Amino acid sequence: MSVHLKREVDKIKQMLLTLCSQVEEQFWQAVKAIQQRDSALARQVIESDARIDQMEVDVEEECLKTLALYQPVAIDLRFIITALKINNDLERIGDLSVNIAERAEFLASQEPVAVPFDFEAMAGKAQAMVRLSIDALVNMDCHLAQQVCGRDDEVDRINKEMYDSVKQSILKNPEQIESLIHLLSVSRHLERIADHATNIAEDVIYMAEGHIIRHKTEEYQ
Repeated sequence: MSVHLKREVDKIKQMLLTLCSQVEEQFWQAVKAIQQRDSALARQVIESDARIDQMEVDVEEECLKTLALYQPVAIDLRFIITALKINNDLERIGDLSVNIAERAEFLASQEPVAVPFDFEAMAGKAQAMVRLSIDALVNMDCHLAQQVCGRDDEVDRINKEMYDSVKQSILKNPEQIESLIHLLSVSRHLERIADHATNIAEDVIYMAEGHIIRHKTEEYQ
């Protein structure tokens, strides 16, 4: 690797890790806004989205510039391709965190309702998956990445169970239907965040080992 290419690769790594940190913080704040019925914190998450969007654009432009100027091959090319994909997944986690914050802002304005599913467990599992996927990226640790892939089914299970719970709650408390539908949306967003964390973990394995494991993650569970 040339000195100039190494400098660009290191720059992209740093930009990507900075984006990771911002996205993880945004997700944590969105979950906290739901738990504490904090509309001010929810608004803070919503307003920070533009910054994350700009960071995502900056990383993409840096990757494309590096591809055009240095035409990397082998592991360097694999890194750039993976960085582009992870960059997109991180931005989507940021968007989904904003969606959760919007639900939090609405719920904070309504009478409290009993959450008909284990929100804290589901949010905790999704947060752990995001944290592990980022740690796997930082350390290029395939073992951590494999752990993320193995946890996705747990979040999917809670999300599936939640649908039946919300349906029963709507039948019992039809006057709370709007709040319950917003909680249904929160669960769905958490499930999608777990999916994006899994995507990042799969891409870390590709970056480190050159193996594409999409559609066959059961081999890594």
